[in-house]
Amino acid sequence: MQLFTCPFCGPRAETEFHFGGDAGNARPEGDVDVVAWSDYLYFRNNRRGLSREIWVHLPCCEVFVMERDTITHEVIGTEAMVAEIEA
Repeated sequence: MQLFTCPFCGPRAETEFHFGGDAGNARPEGDVDVVAWSDYLYFRNNRRGLSREIWVHLPCCEVFVMERDTITHEVIGTEAMVAEIEA
């Protein structure tokens, strides 16, 4: 079993995490057609090599970004996602 490091809870078993998508996949803005939403929601880049991904640690429900190598499964690092708050 692989260990992933939650930036909030520390190293935990991979079974405690849920994949949330590509961290570089920008959400469509404004009025978009069904095809654009479908592409955003269902199609993944599935890169080989270094990838930045969104993950959720289920016990603490925190969302974070993990950088990992999809070929070797090595986790390079994790960082908390910071939400932008409009003033």
